[in-house]
Amino acid sequence: MPSLQIRNLPEDLYEALAFRAEQSHRSLAQEALIALRRATESTVGGRRQRILEEIRLDIATAGIRALSFPPERMLREDRDR
Repeated sequence: MPSLQIRNLPEDLYEALAFRAEQSHRSLAQEALIALRRATESTVGGRRQRILEEIRLDIATAGIRALSFPPERMLREDRDR
């Protein structure tokens, strides 16, 4: 399996990754792999496609229900990320 070594990693990025790894009970390497996978999924539309599929499945199994907050808020939060 290929490997990757990153040199001159900015301290703030390392600390953020280490914090997320600790919160998720993962190793630093595992957290880095997850972050890289998420980054590549979002660039090719995979993340949005997965979310849409989850919504379709939810509607099919539970039916349409009232949202807990306005859709505009959901869109704004997604754009602000």
